[in-house]
Amino acid sequence: MGAPPFLGSINPDPLTHTLGVTGARCVLARGLTAGGAWALRFPAPGRLKVHAVLSGVSWLTVDGGERPVLLEPGDVVALNGSLPYVLAADPALPPQDALALLETSPHLFAHAGQEGVIEVVSIGAHFELNTAGRTLLLQALPPVIHMSRAGEEAATLCQHLQQLLREMSADRPGGNRVAEQLSQLVFAHVLRAYLAGSESFPVGWLRALADERIAPALRLMHTDPARPWQLAELARAAAMSRSAFAGVFTSVAGVPPLTYLHQWRMRLAEQSLLQEDTPVSELALSLGYASKSAFSHAFKRATGVAPKRFREAARVPRDRAEVARAVAASYRPPARPGPDPY
Repeated sequence: MGAPPFLGSINPDPLTHTLGVTGARCVLARGLTAGGAWALRFPAPGRLKVHAVLSGVSWLTVDGGERPVLLEPGDVVALNGSLPYVLAADPALPPQDALALLETSPHLFAHAGQEGVIEVVSIGAHFELNTAGRTLLLQALPPVIHMSRAGEEAATLCQHLQQLLREMSADRPGGNRVAEQLSQLVFAHVLRAYLAGSESFPVGWLRALADERIAPALRLMHTDPARPWQLAELARAAAMSRSAFAGVFTSVAGVPPLTYLHQWRMRLAEQSLLQEDTPVSELALSLGYASKSAFSHAFKRATGVAPKRFREAARVPRDRAEVARAVAASYRPPARPGPDPY
């Protein structure tokens, strides 16, 4: 099985390993300028969305949220895609349909509010994740992550998003590859910002990756998933007794250590089946299974489908929504004059 894309890391840590199997890629990037009295309502994206404010101020109101969030120049927000939201000059203004505005605008930067008045410039990008990535995202991330301009990650994200928008709106050599790498970087910075800024995480994989007590054991499992790790080996790496290690690991990750290892193998298997043509028999051996049948049984029990069927289904658009995402991925804005906030 081919090595996951570890963002160029020489000695990848567990978070980098995990990023490698999410398949993060930008499927749509647009800009927005606004002025005067304006408010736009967006439906739940259904995927990760990252929004950066380059200049001006606006308000973000998420359905079910406690209160509107003031977005200032340099601020970045990440939305896990589960809830509708409103961007506005004033949260009290009645919003118009954002999709109707974006779909009718021929420009890379759509405009909301008073014509000819630009008080706010922002960028929004939608990121598609594979099956494993979507599961991890919904389990780990809250509906909204607000990264203040004062934080280390926000400035980097603003730069990456601007470059990503340029790459996706211009037909330049290597543009797809650059956009792919930028997508991985954006997702990585979102997770790093959340890890650095949150004092508590829900029980699960992200909390496990942030816990230094079990980090040595996680590194072993992520680096060599095919090895038949024993609880005693993992506990020794974490400098704990077997019972103490098992208790700490389960309280943090939500599953026992060897169950986590099994789930990690399944994520790697999904990635390989989605991206590669490695025979199932070879994939089974690379993940530590003694036979193709043993792996196939474990995979079907975990996902509900056999490996071959999973690969076939994943490579055929299943419905109109899938086709729409494919179209969005190849979108290039028309070459017509419009506002140039850069």
